[in-house]
Amino acid sequence: MVLAQLGGSIASTLARMSQATVVDDKALADCLNEVSRALLQADVRFETVRDVKAAIKSAANLAALAPGTDRRRVIRKAVVGELCRMLDPGKQSFTPSKGKPGVVMFVGLQGSGKTTTCTKYADYYRRKGFSPALVCADTFRAGAFDQLKQNASKAKIPFYGSYTESDPVKIAVEGVDRFKKEKCDLIIVDTSGRHKQEAALFEEMRQVLEATKPDLVIFVMDGSIGQGAFDQAQAFKQSASVGAVIVTKMDGHARGGGALSAVAATKSPVIFIGTGEHVQDFEAFDVRPFVNRLLGMGDLSGLMDKIQDVVPADDITPDLIGGPFTLKVMYQLFQSIQNMGPLGQLVSMIPGFSAQFIEKGMEKEGQAKIKRYMTTMDSMTEKELESTNPKLMNESRITRIARGSGRLAKEVVDMLEEHKRMAKMWSKLPLDKRRLNTNNRDSIKNLVNVIPPNMLNQLGGLNGLQNMLKQMGGLERR
Repeated sequence: MVLAQLGGSIASTLARMSQATVVDDKALADCLNEVSRALLQADVRFETVRDVKAAIKSAANLAALAPGTDRRRVIRKAVVGELCRMLDPGKQSFTPSKGKPGVVMFVGLQGSGKTTTCTKYADYYRRKGFSPALVCADTFRAGAFDQLKQNASKAKIPFYGSYTESDPVKIAVEGVDRFKKEKCDLIIVDTSGRHKQEAALFEEMRQVLEATKPDLVIFVMDGSIGQGAFDQAQAFKQSASVGAVIVTKMDGHARGGGALSAVAATKSPVIFIGTGEHVQDFEAFDVRPFVNRLLGMGDLSGLMDKIQDVVPADDITPDLIGGPFTLKVMYQLFQSIQNMGPLGQLVSMIPGFSAQFIEKGMEKEGQAKIKRYMTTMDSMTEKELESTNPKLMNESRITRIARGSGRLAKEVVDMLEEHKRMAKMWSKLPLDKRRLNTNNRDSIKNLVNVIPPNMLNQLGGLNGLQNMLKQMGGLERR
């Protein structure tokens, strides 16, 4: 069972609980059994499932509730809370600081995606204004340096390695020293992996660790390895003082539950998850928004961050700040969306929208639709793309655009209708030149207009939405 199916299964269980006429101890027991079954099928360890089940039962003690208490809400809160605790070790890892040299060492088994993840990690911080560099200290795997060199070149990140030197410790030290002199503030050391845990691997890691004295050791774990993740994570932590974990291959095929619960059990926080092969298929891991999205509850704060990333502050034009949402603006947004990550991942950030917007497994069709719209707009004139007059697009223009783009006139009309819908939503989003202001109550009211009324009622209205944003980290305390 992949994580999406796990979330869907638990969400369905909670939905049935919400619709139940009577919520008593038997109903709670049935709910707990279904949640436990879903976790086990997702490869979460039996011991962890047992503990989670006991904790939920204790937190949702129906007998101790005061008369009139919403039992359904108590049970839902307990389930979400325990899933969060399962994935949260309760401590933070080292965070790089701009202008101050930081060394991060990556470890993991061969085949876990370690070298690719090094580049993703470097690119993530490069986009945040850091000056990262990559050091290839993997002399065990043939082609390791070529892979890192190719990845780093594409991402425009400086790198260091050797085709002739066989001592990984020497390469690591030379690379770290070189990039410190070049004032790089994030130096990433990629180490050797093996097909299995063995003494030679751990000894080499220990030597590189002692020689480079990294600020953080990151363990890269394959999200598809199942319950074997627990022993693997513990072995690496004991040998290399692992301070953080990145779980890879979480792109819909991995069960993932075993990896996520195992790394939490080692008390090393998950800091990122890899969701695909491309550099941009990489997202920071935040427990509560992750669980909310897993259960179909959305992640509005994450969605707003994504929207802000679509239009960088330096590139924002007056038209995008309270200006008209023209077809040209929609085209630019579509271009940016293709670099933001999987379409289904973005849609999952909107509470309850996944099933309405894109059916499970239909992400490719969604991407194809975006490309089809862009092809249609390529056949439009500049005047048509920038127009705010809905009457401009008459029948003759639609026919000409359809002929030029090789599409049916009906498809052109569908694209124009989609633009109208998006323009209405865009006009109500609280976009700001510097940031999306979620501290301001008026901005939250604008979000209310984007969410369907029945969904807003389920969230508890305006106050419920505001409380959810607070819980998800969407509001800063002043």
